[in-house]
Amino acid sequence: MTRYTLPDLPYDYSALEPHITGHILELHHDKHHRAYVEGANRGIDQLLEARQKGGIERVPTIERALAFNVSGHVLHSIFWQNLAPEGARKPAGELAEAIERDFGSLASLRGQMIELAKTTMGSGWAALVFEPVTRRLGTMQIHDHQSEVTQGSVPLLVLDAWEHAYYLQYETDKEAYFKAIWNVFDWDDVAARYQRAQRTELAISNGASGR
Repeated sequence: MTRYTLPDLPYDYSALEPHITGHILELHHDKHHRAYVEGANRGIDQLLEARQKGGIERVPTIERALAFNVSGHVLHSIFWQNLAPEGARKPAGELAEAIERDFGSLASLRGQMIELAKTTMGSGWAALVFEPVTRRLGTMQIHDHQSEVTQGSVPLLVLDAWEHAYYLQYETDKEAYFKAIWNVFDWDDVAARYQRAQRTELAISNGASGR
């Protein structure tokens, strides 16, 4: 099986200051994200061993841990690319039109994402997603990295609500972090993801898209 690898950050640790300090970014990427990658690869080794040497009863437990770690790896990888020190600070073109259609305004989307993030029970994420059955944008509250995910939805913009993403800088004022991070979201990256996501085809309605 292919192993997972930790991606390099596309900018320096200090590039997102003052909104995210270099110290937090270094710990977040090098320690926390790396732990999910290592956990995912460890899960693959355990899964292969269970398949090759017996012990099929271990597979459900292994796959639950694998889902947690792989989902953590995927969300963090998207998160780093969603951020940029000099990225586009507001959506444009087709993405802007879709946000206006599905949320009424960018301000409405921003408020909805922040509310989802700050009301997450324990650890989790808020996400802007493309839902391929209705061909619409939506938001999602994700517990941990993988719970309560709408199957088939494609994440476009993710907001990390785990304490390790903000606590050393914002302490208990996590809403201040959820607001500050909008200063470094790169809407060009989100737009590119939206373009690719629209090619997603689940084919669940009469062999077609479900439109």
